[in-house]
Amino acid sequence: MKKLEIIIKPERLEDLKKILEDCKANGLMITNIMGYGTQKGYKQIYRGVEYNVNLLPKVKVETVISEDLVDVIIDKVVKEINTGNYGDGKIFVSTVEDAVRIRTGERGSDAV
Repeated sequence: MKKLEIIIKPERLEDLKKILEDCKANGLMITNIMGYGTQKGYKQIYRGVEYNVNLLPKVKVETVISEDLVDVIIDKVVKEINTGNYGDGKIFVSTVEDAVRIRTGERGSDAV
């Protein structure tokens, strides 16, 4: 099993949810986050005063999937979410050793 942490712009969330539904990814955790990467935010002028806005709104979507879906989902996300601009996001992949469904006690991929 693999855990995908996908960080994207909030306006791309519905597109990402459709990709994950089409790939039969069961269960999502969605978190609103703030952060910045290479672009380091932007400058804004308000009433003649310049402000540095360096924490931008992002959405983190986490899901645990079987290993055979990892490359399929990553390829679709890169193809469909990519705008070619800074701030498109990142995907982090990590290994999940075990999962336990609390209600039934099922373990491993059965719990997912």
